[in-house]
Amino acid sequence: MNIVYSYFVLDIVHRGHLMMLKNAKAIAGPDGRLIVGIVSDEAVLAKKGKAPILDFSERLELANAIEFVDLVVGQQDYTPFVNVRNIVPNILMESESHDNKQIEEGRKLMVELGGRVIVLPYFQGQSSTSIKTKIAVN
Repeated sequence: MNIVYSYFVLDIVHRGHLMMLKNAKAIAGPDGRLIVGIVSDEAVLAKKGKAPILDFSERLELANAIEFVDLVVGQQDYTPFVNVRNIVPNILMESESHDNKQIEEGRKLMVELGGRVIVLPYFQGQSSTSIKTKIAVN
C-alpha cells in the first residue's frame, strides 16, 4: 500500500491545489492513502512575511473536505521533513514551485527512509498569491 505525503498552505483553494491533490491520490492508488500536511500560520508567516488570510483551523477543515484526501495533519514547519520522519510515507509529493534545494533535501530523506520523491508540475497561473493580487487590484 502506498502512503503519499503532500503538503500545502491551502490559504485560497484553487484548481492547481485540486489537481495536485487529485494526482497525488492517483499515485497513492485505490488502496493507498494520501496524507496532507497543512503548514501552520507561524511557519507561513516566518517564510513569507505574511500570515495566511484563513487561519490554521479553517485550512485544516478545508483540506479535510476535499475528496482526494484521506488524512490531514498539521505541519509546524514550512518544510515537510519533521512530518515525513514521523509518518514515514513511501512517497513524498513535491511541486516544481518549491525550491530545488528543498526538493533535493527531500530526496535524500526519502532515500534514507526507503521511499522516493515525485515532483508534480506547477500549474501556471494557479496561485493563491495571484488570486490575492487580483482581488487587491479590483
